[in-house]
Amino acid sequence: MDVIWILSSLLLYVGVLANGFSGNVSSRPAVVNVGAVFTFDSTIGRVAKIAIEEAVKDVNSNSSVLRGTKLVVKMQDSNCSGFVGMVGAMQFMETDIVAIIGPQSSVVAHIISHVANELQVPLLSFGATDPTLSSLQFPFFVRTTQSDLYQMTAIAEIVDYYGWREVIAIFLDDDYGRNGVSALDDALAARRCKVSYKLGIPPGSGVARGDIMDILVKVALLESRVIVLHVNPDSGFMVFSVAHYLGMMNDGFVWIATDWLSSVLDSSSPLPSETMDTLQGVLVLRRHTPDSDRKRAFFSRWNKLTGGSFGLHSYGLCAYDTVWLVAHALDSFFNQGGIISFSNDSKLSSSGGSNLHLDAMSIFDGGTLLLRNILQSNLVGLTGPIKFNPDRSLIRPAYDVINVIGSGFRRIGYWSNYSGLSTVPPETLYSRPPNRSSANQQLYSVVWPGETTRKPRGWVFPNNGKQLRIGVPNRVSYREFVSQVRGTNNSKGFCIDVFMAAVNLLPYAVPYQFVPYGDGQKNPSYMELVNSITTGIFDAAVGDIAIVTNRTKIVDFTQPYAASGLVVVAPFRKLNTGAWAFLRPFSPLMWGITAAFFLLVGIVVWILEHRINDEFRGSPKKQLITILWFSLSTLFFAHRENTVSTLGRVVLIIWLFVVLIINSSYTASLTSILTVQQLSSPIKGIETLKTSDEPIGYQVGSFAEHYLSEEIGIPKSRLVALGSPEEYALALQRGPKKGGVAAVVDERPYIELFLSSQCKFRIVGQEFTKSGWGFAFPRDSPLAVDLSTAILALSENGDLQRIHDKWLIRSACSLESTEIESDRLHLKSFWGLFLICGLACFVALFIYFFQIMRQFRHASDAESISNGPGSSRSRRFQTLLSLIDEKEDHSKREIKRRKMERSLPDDDRESELGRNPKRRQTQISTESNIPAIKLSS
Repeated sequence: MDVIWILSSLLLYVGVLANGFSGNVSSRPAVVNVGAVFTFDSTIGRVAKIAIEEAVKDVNSNSSVLRGTKLVVKMQDSNCSGFVGMVGAMQFMETDIVAIIGPQSSVVAHIISHVANELQVPLLSFGATDPTLSSLQFPFFVRTTQSDLYQMTAIAEIVDYYGWREVIAIFLDDDYGRNGVSALDDALAARRCKVSYKLGIPPGSGVARGDIMDILVKVALLESRVIVLHVNPDSGFMVFSVAHYLGMMNDGFVWIATDWLSSVLDSSSPLPSETMDTLQGVLVLRRHTPDSDRKRAFFSRWNKLTGGSFGLHSYGLCAYDTVWLVAHALDSFFNQGGIISFSNDSKLSSSGGSNLHLDAMSIFDGGTLLLRNILQSNLVGLTGPIKFNPDRSLIRPAYDVINVIGSGFRRIGYWSNYSGLSTVPPETLYSRPPNRSSANQQLYSVVWPGETTRKPRGWVFPNNGKQLRIGVPNRVSYREFVSQVRGTNNSKGFCIDVFMAAVNLLPYAVPYQFVPYGDGQKNPSYMELVNSITTGIFDAAVGDIAIVTNRTKIVDFTQPYAASGLVVVAPFRKLNTGAWAFLRPFSPLMWGITAAFFLLVGIVVWILEHRINDEFRGSPKKQLITILWFSLSTLFFAHRENTVSTLGRVVLIIWLFVVLIINSSYTASLTSILTVQQLSSPIKGIETLKTSDEPIGYQVGSFAEHYLSEEIGIPKSRLVALGSPEEYALALQRGPKKGGVAAVVDERPYIELFLSSQCKFRIVGQEFTKSGWGFAFPRDSPLAVDLSTAILALSENGDLQRIHDKWLIRSACSLESTEIESDRLHLKSFWGLFLICGLACFVALFIYFFQIMRQFRHASDAESISNGPGSSRSRRFQTLLSLIDEKEDHSKREIKRRKMERSLPDDDRESELGRNPKRRQTQISTESNIPAIKLSS
């Protein structure tokens, strides 16, 4: 046993010696060292230094944290230099530093992160906001403030909230500025906005006022008036001073500053009055920290510490919370059995002969465990909940939106990644479902630069001496719409007058020049004209440009100023009345159905009246003539036969109503045919052209070719390009058989102008597309929106109609009310009447035959009793036919009728018999025969 104990001790001793320069401390050391690297003499550093010192005091005085271990933070001044910061970090690595707090600068953080990665020491920055400082590249970098990714998203939502589409970004030309503006560009693009121009300011304190002057002069010549300033305080205040000098802090400008300005306002307020004068109307973002008793107590304590010499900003609160975060992570580290130990880096040991003494730096063995505890922390600090998302960003990013007014500022709302812009604190919204709808986005009113509460338009025409290059189609036909004034670059026409009238209604001047597009030999391609806007050849296009789907995908159009759509124009022939004009009011099917119903009603009435009405009895020839005569005479309401049965009268009344409607409609249509000139064309519309193989004409440069071939499917071999109204007329007159076309498809405004002088052609069918004409501008152009409003104003005040009448006066030919082919009366207009009449006939026949079958059953039963059960089917069928054909016995009916007449007063009965002598005679003869009937019975 002694030998085993000696060997174990020896192995342990050898293991310790094998560590060489490694140092070991107990799991709960008396002191734990943390480094801090930042610029002491800066807006953030002055506050952070005191905040870190106070946090260390609070941690060491709290027995529940670290429990007997003293936290020591060793600070080094990086002096805003990446090189100095790296040297300081490397000096820390020569000691037993387990974590580094800082730096505040993104540039320094990029450099130190490489050292932290190599030596596995967590680097916790309370001020580096560069979005590219990611955990993928720098796994030991932990950001304890919010990334500029969220701040730029907040700015993008503010820009979108006010309806601006372009911004100018002025930034510090280093990692902090460039990467922040890149994040802004991405956030704006997600909302169909963009950074139209970027201007970098050289970093450092050597920036001259003249350099800033040159930058802002460029900005003043640009179109956008929304400027985002993402710099440091020194260059930022110089920018505002020069902008104020150049008059760029007046009405019409929008300035949005990132949180560098709010840090100054919070820590150095009140600023000198001359400085505040240059900031009036600026919007500023500030990281939002929820209000709490602990935060209010710390602010009170801060005022006592500093004596009110400078205030506390959000970065100071983050620095304070970072110390507590490290303390809690170290406490968990020790609880998990972690020990503070360091080992040599083999990569650095290989350069031991160097004068840099890199081999003095060692790797923190517990760095990975401490980093894990930092990222798993969940505590509440002065800035609110401190917890990390899977991407290592702090949860619940939020900002205050403040407006600089007078000698101070006021908060106009909040932005949070949870619910966007609101006037309610974000912590209140976290208990509700997220709502990012546009109606829920709200901010209080803003006092903009120039001391105005009216929202700036956000853009002007660039004051760089350049005019808008507006492409105008150089047409060779239909020059009433748009044409070039010979010998000049000026244009005229209906479209030009509409554009100029709309521009005159704008509340600002629009410098522009018309540039003809086309060779003047044929109409240009309008699709190529629109494409020239996307390539930057033209700033806009004005003319008779149809708003169609493939064009709206690449440009923005104004409100349509003229209705349009494709129509078919074809030659026609006049229809003479002729000897058979009386047949034209009805279509052949209508004639056939009407004749069939006349015969049907006659047969139905004969069936219903045959057994009880002598006028519908007789020889077969007589009955056939009666059916034909009765049915045809109802056309003129001249039928002589009386209907006795109730069912027959119901059918006849309904049929007479149908005849009345048909007769009236026929008379009206025939009158129109005989008195109004009628036209006819073999082409009925676009459907006729689709099913035929005849050639079709279209206007050169029009979208009609693409629509006919791609949308409708007509082969291009059938399409014939025509360049002028004269070619239209010639091709239509020749026709398909002589090398012409069967019809021409073009937009309605052209066709109406064509028909005003060509009276041999007419529009056939209906307009089969609906569109309009508009002016084309680049995507998201604010001028397109303003011109749309102006076009609506022209329409409402009547100026648009007056311009139309000036250029597009129609002759009497185009105003004729004649139409292609008379509107024949078809069966579809009367099928309801025929349906009612048919149902009436069917119901009457059904009731009639039901009564017949009931009588037949009684008769067959009586016959089977008298003749025995051997009655044959043929005898039963003969009984049915005789029952249908025989005349019904009137004796019972007469007795019943006499009883009814006796119940009437004498005067009424006499007058009734006097009106109907035949009936009186029938009654007398019937009464004389009654006794005989009784005797025979």
